[in-house]
Amino acid sequence: MTTRFNLKNQALLLSLTAFFAVSCGDDQPKDDSTETVEVEEKNANNTQLLELDGKVFSIPSPIQTAYLIKGAGVTYNKDILNVPSKVTGYSTNFKKAVNLGIYGADLGYVTLYDQTQDAISFLTAVKTLGDDLGVSSAFDMELVERFEKNIGNQDSVLSLVSEAYKSSDKYLKNNDQNHIGALVLAGGWVESLYFTTNSAEMTSNKEIINRVGEQKNTVYNLIKLLTPYYDQPEFSTLVDDLMELNDIFEKVEITYTFVEPTVDVAKKTTIINSTTTVNISPEVLKQITEKIGKIRAELIS
Repeated sequence: MTTRFNLKNQALLLSLTAFFAVSCGDDQPKDDSTETVEVEEKNANNTQLLELDGKVFSIPSPIQTAYLIKGAGVTYNKDILNVPSKVTGYSTNFKKAVNLGIYGADLGYVTLYDQTQDAISFLTAVKTLGDDLGVSSAFDMELVERFEKNIGNQDSVLSLVSEAYKSSDKYLKNNDQNHIGALVLAGGWVESLYFTTNSAEMTSNKEIINRVGEQKNTVYNLIKLLTPYYDQPEFSTLVDDLMELNDIFEKVEITYTFVEPTVDVAKKTTIINSTTTVNISPEVLKQITEKIGKIRAELIS
């Protein structure tokens, strides 16, 4: 039992860290005249605020998406995952980085569904690509032990994940490889959206369908994130595909309703109570499903 528990925690830690590769950069200079207020949102863990080259991007958390899918009663489906044995066929850094993100999302998915044997395969694939890209040194036993002790505290877990990837982030920055981190994020997001669209198609669950529609802003953020590398090999195809996907997402209507935030001066926190309403037609959902399937097929080939 102990071995299985440790494996599950290591797998979840690795899958989570795959999406923090560019989020833990060195502290940026701050304007001392501005008071910093911690902001908490309802369902705030659905997104991550990530910084790259001084720009902040909001990227949904693939782990939270997996939680949503499982919570909706969707059964485990191995067929929607990338094949771990294909890892040896990814020879370029582009394919290695983007599939590190994809395998990371897969690893999180199988771990949440307690599929221990599958987790071993995906854990191996993630570690292989991490080693190839030079980011695996962030994982040590002390960190895993701390992770296990805090497994029930999501805030602590995310903090440890962030800490784990500081060293890999430093490696990427020192070696002028921010594009690698961007690809890891893109791969994880593509796989996460692939999960979500498939689950929406199977269940017609309103919350899952809304999660698809909420990606309207994210695809635009990813395009901005990847466009600086457009002239590098393989990037142009991915960016062009995402722009076509963005055109489809333009048909999704998102309505924002402002509600006065709750401010706690003593704790220096602001709870955002505003809500959004997503309107996505079955036809648009089908178009998004087909397009993300094609993008994903190209990335894992």
